[in-house]
Amino acid sequence: MYRMLLQGDTSAFRRGGQFVDIAVNGFFLRRPIAVREWDSGSFDIFYKVIGKGTAELCRMECGSTLDVLTGLGNGFDPGRCVRSALVVCGGIGSSPAFSLVKELVAEGKKVTVILGFNKAAEVVLFDEYRRLGVDLHLVTLDGSAGLKGLVTDAIRELNPEYDYFYTCGPKVMMKAVCELLDGPGEASLEERMGCGCGICYGCTCHTVSGPKRVCADGPVFKKEEIIW
Repeated sequence: MYRMLLQGDTSAFRRGGQFVDIAVNGFFLRRPIAVREWDSGSFDIFYKVIGKGTAELCRMECGSTLDVLTGLGNGFDPGRCVRSALVVCGGIGSSPAFSLVKELVAEGKKVTVILGFNKAAEVVLFDEYRRLGVDLHLVTLDGSAGLKGLVTDAIRELNPEYDYFYTCGPKVMMKAVCELLDGPGEASLEERMGCGCGICYGCTCHTVSGPKRVCADGPVFKKEEIIW
């Protein structure tokens, strides 16, 4: 897991869950990565090295310049939560949900956060979430930190109060969360992208109203829209 801090124009960011598309030297396609937090002149991203492109990013030195498309996609809608929210994240999905949780807390809403990882060595942002003062729970698949099991196991055990839920992480995890929870919610989908801005239609997903572009119509969709 790596964190990268970038300085530049952040005026296009509106909601947690939006992403940037980064041009990496030597690669034709850009790398879409969700933004964790931003201010008037900087933002940061968390990413996991899973291929040659992200491996190249982690070798960059301080002061390097990147070509970045910013403020892409539609993020989470905190206004859909009335009083209490449940936020369920898996792995690096804990990063794009952070700004959402921060906004929900600022609005005085009760927030329960469940963070799931494979093992203790992969846990990120736990302390940052704890400092927000949320009802925070950690789950690892091997039991090396927090509750042993899946995030769905934690949901069953905690039976948290919520009127709206938000989830971000591996697709199989989000599908299980949406099937388990009866209430309304949103999920942040991920697909391989070409342009990142809705032109090429290379990242379409299935919804009840037909194919939708994850990069431009999403990446966040309402639970009831998604056909898994």
